[in-house]
Formats: sequence, C-alpha cells, structure tokens
Amino acid sequence: MKKLIVILGPTASGKSSYAIYLAKLYNGVIISADSRQIYKEMNIGTAKPNRIEQKGIKHFLINHIKPNESYSLANFQNDVHKTINDLPDSKLPFLVGGTGLYISSIVDGYFIPRVKPNKILRRKLEQKTTKQLSAYLKRLAPRSTHSIDLNNRRYLIRAIEIAKDAHIDVVKKKKRDNSLYDVLQIGIQINRDELYKKINDRVDQMIKRGLVAEVKKLSQKYSWDLPAMSGIGYKQIGQYLRGEISKDKAVELIKRDTRHYAKRQLTWFRKDKSICWVNNQQQAQALIKNHLK
Repeated sequence: MKKLIVILGPTASGKSSYAIYLAKLYNGVIISADSRQIYKEMNIGTAKPNRIEQKGIKHFLINHIKPNESYSLANFQNDVHKTINDLPDSKLPFLVGGTGLYISSIVDGYFIPRVKPNKILRRKLEQKTTKQLSAYLKRLAPRSTHSIDLNNRRYLIRAIEIAKDAHIDVVKKKKRDNSLYDVLQIGIQINRDELYKKINDRVDQMIKRGLVAEVKKLSQKYSWDLPAMSGIGYKQIGQYLRGEISKDKAVELIKRDTRHYAKRQLTWFRKDKSICWVNNQQQAQALIKNHLK
C-alpha cells in the first residue's frame, strides 16, 4: 500500500515550509490540498509558493485551472489519485493544505456522486443566506452536514444540488481501514495569538506585494460572480476597487475573515483524532521516520 503523508493546519501556520523541508528529506513531491491555490493567475492572494520558495520540490495541483473553470471535489479526488498512481515508487507523496474537505475526501475515501451542475437551481440558492442554505441541507441530507464546511456557500450549494438530484447525501465515507493509502496525518500546532499575528503580517505583505494590482488585473478578465473571485482577499479588494469600501477597510476585513477561516479550519481538523499534532519540523520528521519503517 502506497504511503501518503498529509501536512495540514490552519492558514498561515507554515504548512508549505514544513512540507518543503520534509519533502527534501524524504525524496517527496507535494500535492496541494488548497481550494484556492489551484487557480492560475491568483498568486498573491492565495499565498501560493513561487518557484524560488518551492526549492526545487515538484508541486502538483497548483496553477491547475483557470479562475473561470469549475472544479469539483470529485475532480480533486480523481486528480490526486492519478498523481499518486503516476509517481515512481521512489517518490513519497505529501498532501499539503488547509482545505479540510479535500483532505478528508482522500484520507477517508469519500464516495462522491457524479451530478451535473444545475444552473437554474444554483441561481435560486444564491438568493438565500448561508444560514438558510445550511438549514435546507440539514433537512434534505442531514449526513452531508457532517462532511462539509457549513460556512462555505459554494460547498453548501453543491451539496444541495447533489442531494436533490441523486436523492442521497453529498458524500459517503468508506471505512478508513479500506483507504487506498497508508496515511500519516501531521497537523501544525500553533498558539492562537501567534497564528493571528502571522495572519495579520501576511495580509500586510500581500498588500505590499501588489494584491490590489493582482485583483484589478483579474477583474479585467473574469466576472466578480465567479467562486474564485469571491475568495478571501479577492472579495474585499474587489469591494474597494468598486468604491464600496476604503482600502483600509478592505485590509481590515481580509484580516478578520482570514482569522475566522482559520478558526473554522481548526474546528474541522479537531474532529479527526488520528491527526498527530506537532510543534516543530523535527517532531514531524520523527513521525515520518517511524511511519516509513
């Protein structure tokens, strides 16, 4: 059974630096489990590692699709399986990211029904609040609410779409014993105050590096209504560019919403008792060494 190392944690916790360090030690490759870094042209706002930061480690599923292309959980699952299957035996795959649903779909072997998008239904659902969508899904497919982020409108709408079409919950978990891989999940433990400081510092750096220009350039090619353009950072800078809020307010909202997102990520990950939490790279290295015996 193929070994798979998962490096996870909240945004700004240092996942990329951990993964690159460990991948260098163990002849690894990195497969991104980040629902935002998958987009081309969206670099600064997604904190995507550039070629220098990648330090020669092969990265998969970053810069994978255009912002106006749709990409489902099933697409991600298929792409990860294909990537791992195509690797030579000498390469160790590292699945790295903070998108809990993406990671769980691989670790827990989700069965995902193939349902085509329903544009009419989506337009109706877009008119509802996130709270209304969550309540609707709970009535329609209660088991689905245990498997997705109930604050993510895109996931909620897709789950409702699948449930109404297939008359089943969005995903079904297989027993972890039947997983395709021998998995070690490593979570990055970080103090909340330190994490929030890192988030605030990262947002300030994004602004200095040209996030406003990046969003402005994207807006000239893509609609604001796209899911990719409604992500944290892009949504708030979009509001600033349209004159709805000041630049300072946009920055404040990015920091606030990123902190809230990090909190939701941790809530998701804390449900999985198989995750081994570490405080430094050396602890992670020891866990991997033991797992590979």
